[in-house]
Order: sequence, then C-alpha cells, then structure tokens
Amino acid sequence: MITIGAYEAKTRLSALLDDVEERGAQITITKHGRAVARLVPVDASFATPIADVLVDLDQHHVPKRPGDPSIREMIDSGRDR
Repeated sequence: MITIGAYEAKTRLSALLDDVEERGAQITITKHGRAVARLVPVDASFATPIADVLVDLDQHHVPKRPGDPSIREMIDSGRDR
C-alpha cells in the first residue's frame, strides 16, 4: 500500500487516480503524519486486509498505566450492574 502526504496527494491527484484505476493501487493519504483517507478502486472490496488492521492497531495502542483496571476487572464490573 502506498502512503502519501496530503500536499503531495493534492499536487499528484491525477497520477494517483491513474494508479488506482489502472493497477488497483490502494493509497493512504496522511495529514501531519496521521492517516486520514484512502483511495481505493470503486469495485474494490471494503474488507481491510488483516495485515493493515494489525498495523493500524499497533499504531493506536495505548499502554496500560499503573492503576488502570485489567480487562477482566472491566468485564466483571459490567456484570455487577
């Protein structure tokens, strides 16, 4: 998958659209380093490849802080209601 900044995407939009149409490229557009949009072929499946999902999860991972409840504690507290 191709990743490109918003400014460069704006200046190269026609060429990027050609890549999507002719080669089936999927292009992620970033703004200040954060992915904000994706160009995909119209007939492409909207299912995201698992490898991309794992990368996205890894990028958004927030480490557990001391004192935060465990997943088990959150599940158990929801059962008390």
